[in-house]
Amino acid sequence: MIKQKSSFSFNGYGIFIVLLITQVGSVAMALMTIHSAVQTDTVPNFTILIGLVVLAVLSLISWAGFYKVEPNEGKIFQLFGNYAGTDHQAGLRWTIPLLFSKTPISLKVRNFESNKMKVNDASGSPIEIAAVVVWRVADSAEAFFEVDDFESFVTIQSESALRNLANQYPYESAKEGGLSLRTDPLKIAEKMKEEIQERLNKAGVEVIEARISHLAYATEIAQAMLRKQQAGAVLSARKIIVQGAVEIVTDALKRLTEDHDFELDDERKASMVSNLLVVICGEQQVHPVVNAGTIY
Repeated sequence: MIKQKSSFSFNGYGIFIVLLITQVGSVAMALMTIHSAVQTDTVPNFTILIGLVVLAVLSLISWAGFYKVEPNEGKIFQLFGNYAGTDHQAGLRWTIPLLFSKTPISLKVRNFESNKMKVNDASGSPIEIAAVVVWRVADSAEAFFEVDDFESFVTIQSESALRNLANQYPYESAKEGGLSLRTDPLKIAEKMKEEIQERLNKAGVEVIEARISHLAYATEIAQAMLRKQQAGAVLSARKIIVQGAVEIVTDALKRLTEDHDFELDDERKASMVSNLLVVICGEQQVHPVVNAGTIY
């Protein structure tokens, strides 16, 4: 695999000053040499003159070696088709002209939201799921050379990982403490990040964050699952109400017997418990019946 390495480049500001001085100086000295030869009616020193002309031409060609690198950007160098390195240093830069092709690649943090996919969870129930993935290019050489289009590669592989993850876990776990898509979003997000990262390592991409952005039952079973959830909620509420009612009745009998010396036989206790449970657990308003006599 092609790994990222530093490119052969220099700070462009220093090179700019050097080239400017060299360019102006060589042209000026060549003109002065020619002017001096004309004034004195002598043959100029062609060795010096040719050297100055060559220096001026090389300086002129060297201006093509300047390029700029934006913040959070890299320039990938290729020398006759071979990878020659990546320059990540922002600002004006300079390298050997004409020999390198310089291709920009963004190193900024990016994100995308996958399409809503209909998949089956671990229990076989059809669900709709989508995810948001935050990523960036970590190795510019791998991203540029190892895959054809790394952005498309990230999208396709992330959706494939999301589909595979949804098949491994249920929407809601039937076992208490079991991992599920709905009740354990942080753990699921961490597992999703690990699976996506494993698929994208070959493309030089780092996954910063991955999380579920949409999760719902598929349309065809949504109503049935809603009724199931409502029934579960009602049962849980009833359980709490009954538990509280029993504690209230127990406390009432204890206080009447111990604090107020009420002697209640089993039949009276049963009648009192029944009445109190009906009053506390009933959903509708209770209409009391006053009994002025005795049950015997």
